[in-house]
Amino acid sequence: MIPALAVSIWLIVYAILGLFVLAILFVFLSFLQVWLKAASSDAPVSMFTLFAMRFLRRLPYSLIVDARIMSRKAGIDISINQIETQYMAGGEIIQTVQALINAKKAGIILEWDKACAIDLATKGTSKSVMEAVHTSINPKVIDCPASSSGRTTIDGVAKDGIQVKARARVTVRSNLDHYVGNALEETIIARVGEGIVTTIGSAESYKFVLENPDRISKNVLERGLDVGTAFEILSIDIADVDVGENIGAKLQEAQAIANKNMAQAQAEIRRAAAVALEQEMKARVQEMQAKVIEAEAEVPLALAESLRSGKMGFMDYYRLQNIQSDTAMRESISKPEEQGHQES
Repeated sequence: MIPALAVSIWLIVYAILGLFVLAILFVFLSFLQVWLKAASSDAPVSMFTLFAMRFLRRLPYSLIVDARIMSRKAGIDISINQIETQYMAGGEIIQTVQALINAKKAGIILEWDKACAIDLATKGTSKSVMEAVHTSINPKVIDCPASSSGRTTIDGVAKDGIQVKARARVTVRSNLDHYVGNALEETIIARVGEGIVTTIGSAESYKFVLENPDRISKNVLERGLDVGTAFEILSIDIADVDVGENIGAKLQEAQAIANKNMAQAQAEIRRAAAVALEQEMKARVQEMQAKVIEAEAEVPLALAESLRSGKMGFMDYYRLQNIQSDTAMRESISKPEEQGHQES
């Protein structure tokens, strides 16, 4: 019974050892394939380096070896450590090596460190180191304004008030020595647009701009717009020039309307002041009438006091009453005549 148990245990141990050996053999064969590929491509890599990349640094050793093989086949000597460093920094190693190869084929001097810097600088953007090298080899044409801006022309106003609409095409080439840390296409478009608007605005008449569109290109190029950018401007071509609206006339019309509204507002202020003064004068008239009525109310009191004190006799009072009656009669006779005159 015991020997049978021992045999079973030994069989399990042998099975585990066999699986372990098979796993080691499989890993070795996978390393062996990459090692043979590198050795046959004149880009040898030691087995220990492959093992360290796979198990110690957790790197895609096959991809790194492929990048080294590509560089060696193109006659560019890049070490495994340099490629590993670029990969661990987050770079695209295959694309960087391809950019180096393209630059070398085109006769452009581009060092590995510079290519890596460009690759890392363009990471997370729509640009890439391959595009930078391609633009350096084959110049790129940029529309100004850009189609993504939603505008079709750059508008400026000449000194005579006429609007001029222009559209330009800018031919640029990547400046690889200044690609890292400098402005890209958006800055070029903004600067060219600013130069076009300035040139149109300095023209005495819109006719001069229409007759000499090349002056726009010359003035813009003389401003050195590619300073501090990742590009070198080769040419600026005015693709289209057209006449827009009469901005000067519209501004004058708007100013006239504003002046009219201001004058109306001031007239309304004066009218309101006059109305207020009129109401104030009416109030003063009412006040004076009240004072007259108050004074008239004191007349009977004064008469009574005069009679009481003997300053005025009964006959004097009687004559005063006759005078008032005579005056009232005359007024009643004259009023119908006044009304008749008014009706006629």
